[in-house]
Amino acid sequence: MTRKPTLAFAAIVLAMLPAVLDQTILATALPVIARDLGSLSDVSWVVTAYVVAAAATTPLWGKLGDRHGRKRLLQTALALFVGASSLCGAAQDITQLIVLRGLQGVAAGGLMTLAMAAVGDLVAPRERGRYQGYIAAAFAVATIVGPLIGGVLVDHASWRWVFYVNLPLGLVALTGLAARLPAPESERPRTALDATGAALLAGATSALMLTCIWGGDRYGWTSAPILGLIAATLVLSAALLARERRAADPIVPFHLLRTRSVAVASGALFLATAALFSVTVFVPLYLETTTGASPTQAGLLLVPAMLGITASTTVSGRLIARTGRYKRFPLIGLALMAVALGLLAALAGDPSRTTTGLGIALFGLGFGMVTQVLVVAVQNSVERRELGVATATTGFFRALGGAVGAAVLGAVFATHSDVGEAVQAVFLVAAPLAVVALAVVALLPETPLKTHG
Repeated sequence: MTRKPTLAFAAIVLAMLPAVLDQTILATALPVIARDLGSLSDVSWVVTAYVVAAAATTPLWGKLGDRHGRKRLLQTALALFVGASSLCGAAQDITQLIVLRGLQGVAAGGLMTLAMAAVGDLVAPRERGRYQGYIAAAFAVATIVGPLIGGVLVDHASWRWVFYVNLPLGLVALTGLAARLPAPESERPRTALDATGAALLAGATSALMLTCIWGGDRYGWTSAPILGLIAATLVLSAALLARERRAADPIVPFHLLRTRSVAVASGALFLATAALFSVTVFVPLYLETTTGASPTQAGLLLVPAMLGITASTTVSGRLIARTGRYKRFPLIGLALMAVALGLLAALAGDPSRTTTGLGIALFGLGFGMVTQVLVVAVQNSVERRELGVATATTGFFRALGGAVGAAVLGAVFATHSDVGEAVQAVFLVAAPLAVVALAVVALLPETPLKTHG
């Protein structure tokens, strides 16, 4: 661990930014891409391929980082992301773009997981909360600025620049990583990589994600494609379980999931991320429909949530560094999330941008005390040699929580014809998810935070 991690930490954040900006910038370009290369139904694959690939490969990147060193793998993931971005910008048809977006998603899964684990290498657990606050601030700015940059690029240049803009950012980040990020020595792997387990995990995850993304939208829940995906998920999961029990160095850390901190944090992150989708997906739709906000205005009205997340993550991180106590923060955060969702449900019948903004700001204040703190708790509970796969586990459950949450809340929304009533029902379902997550976090052991890496 370096004594002055500022520049190395900045390089890590810069390495994550292309993946964070990519999704927010791309959203504004999708209608134009549909017009140039295909149809809106085809373009949905541009998003789906990326999300599924990122979730399916996240655990593999974590394991590879533990085995071969995170610096080298982080540089590889970033180079792959930059290369895929340049090829996406040059795509000549929708099929090419979809395939390349899948490749970009594979790289993005590595970027996020390896960068978060690299912070664990760089900073002692007691200080990590403070640094996670800086990451949250950078992400909040990227989330706000991304759609604006995307709109300018689409209007005044070309949708292809939505991808090309990643190139200068990525090249600067690669230079920073090479120059400033230390490379702690890693033990030489004594066993072969569990490639079969990795393939089974990727297959099971992809089938589950596609079930959640397509079910009730592209296909009915009882249709042959969805039933086939569900069957594939179950069969591949059973095969994975049987495989990992025999593997010398399993890709799936079942022994880690038996660790109380990891199990509790993974369950809580799954539920909290599912609840998050009630705000990020349905609040803009609600504001557009009920208050006449434009898509850009509706996106900007999520700014209070981003500011709340930034403020609470930063403050909680500093308090954790000062006191060494962390469990209270996700408990308070999940309570605030549940209250905010209940408030949003109560206000849904009387739409107002101001009251909705207050509700989502309160939600953001709560959410900012959950995710990053639970990641710190997980990293504090494992040995350095398993830091990558433990961090990847939290990312994996966040991704699954988002997919399942979007599917469940989307199904709830679809059962109502009136938008106001539908969004109110979504909030009423999301609030208990936060309450259950609160009950789960109550089981989290509070282990003294280490003052060394």
